[in-house]
Amino acid sequence: MSRMKIGWASRDVSTQKSVNMSGQFHMRIIRGILDPITVTALVVENSGDIAVLLSGDMIDCRAHILDELRTRVHQVYPQIPPEKILINATHTHTAATHVGGVGSISFTKGESFNHDGVEIASSDEYRNFLVDQMVDAVCEAYESRAEGGISYGYGFAVVAFSRRVVYFDDLSQRPGAARDSTHGVDGHVRMYGDTSDPMFSHYEAGADPFVNLLFTFDRDNQLTGAVINIPCPSQNSEDEYLVSADYWHDIRTAIREKYGNIFILPQCAAAGDLSPRQLHYKDAQARRYRLKYGDIETQADNKTEIMNRMEIAQRVAACFDDVYSWASKEIVTDPVVAHTVQTVELPRRLVTEEEYADALQGLEQEQDAAFTYDGTPLENLHHNSIIMSKRGRYRRIIARYENQDVSPLPMELHVIRIGDIAFATNRFELFMDYQHRIQARSPFLQTFIVQLAAQPELDNGSYLPTERGLWGKGFGASVYDNQVTPEAGQIIVEETVKSLYNLCK
Repeated sequence: MSRMKIGWASRDVSTQKSVNMSGQFHMRIIRGILDPITVTALVVENSGDIAVLLSGDMIDCRAHILDELRTRVHQVYPQIPPEKILINATHTHTAATHVGGVGSISFTKGESFNHDGVEIASSDEYRNFLVDQMVDAVCEAYESRAEGGISYGYGFAVVAFSRRVVYFDDLSQRPGAARDSTHGVDGHVRMYGDTSDPMFSHYEAGADPFVNLLFTFDRDNQLTGAVINIPCPSQNSEDEYLVSADYWHDIRTAIREKYGNIFILPQCAAAGDLSPRQLHYKDAQARRYRLKYGDIETQADNKTEIMNRMEIAQRVAACFDDVYSWASKEIVTDPVVAHTVQTVELPRRLVTEEEYADALQGLEQEQDAAFTYDGTPLENLHHNSIIMSKRGRYRRIIARYENQDVSPLPMELHVIRIGDIAFATNRFELFMDYQHRIQARSPFLQTFIVQLAAQPELDNGSYLPTERGLWGKGFGASVYDNQVTPEAGQIIVEETVKSLYNLCK
């Protein structure tokens, strides 16, 4: 077996231009940079096969970016099979949108409204810049391939908590319960619900403390980089107006302080029902931070979330140290690299007659909602963009029902073997249970699940809830948030496990 080749590259893709940020139901126009956002490429090649991994600090990857990246890289390096290039998003909520135009991602395509007093730059220019940097990073990583080796391991760091709160009663039946297309879709579950409520029962899911790590080395066994796979979206700073990689910036900083300027490729494992913030013990947390950190200085609006990021970075860096201390004793230079790509067809979640009627009623109510121009330009933008978001979500459900598509939804599934470990991708914000179903049945020592993987010709994204999630309803398990059903989630499990076993042959 020949010695494997490894190549790395990274690019800063921050911008200070007044582009809208993705990730909320109101528009947030960039005011500056809190910390840099990056794209990082890793090329791994051996045994006649190749994997090109690209990770980006963005909420997801849309607007046919994957298609353009593959086309342009293939023009420069036709020996790279385009389908072997994949992109995953860290799901930061503080990166510029790249979907085109000036609207929020929740607007109906082509809609706009008066935003006098607020300059909003088109995201088209940023999109072009982003793609250019992605192409450069992949090409440089490929060009820089050199003989090396890998080691791997897993450790523990509490990063995520369940963000879906279950109640004994049905919240939608409470007097004055909100009913709208954004957060007013509750049943027995509310995302980020109040745990001090007398009817609080439990969290829908647990937490997953596993951190999967892949280390890369040069020919002299010097550490060059690491893949860090954490089951948690990066959204501590999700309400900020400053560009940020969120907790991944703090992780990179903490690790590089000890190991030098190594490459770090972040992956978000299955975490559709998880988030990096605890929902009870908040007073105890405030005391902890007061005594531990004091009054920190930061440009960020929310100091508590910055301290949350610092906590996460400390835990992950300690995990990194622990795993590296023993995993680096066994460096493999000739692992089998095998990369399969297939299209899996998934059953869509169809819009019911009742959901259609609710959307019609909701849209009618939102059509009566009045735009405001009495506040500051930014206050007006905040209020009016929420109205537009709600209308857009209603209209998309109405359109789905009136043009009900019963054909399967395609999903490109990557399964990659690197020696005794494997990577498996999906296009969704996948609920945690599906990850455990795959990992528990996988024949590999470790299986890195990678969610929010970009799709050819299609946008990725949307939540994929479990059966219990669908029962509880709530944000993330409503028709507004789902393209497919829990049956599709189990199909992903079965097809992924089958591919994993095939790679062992």
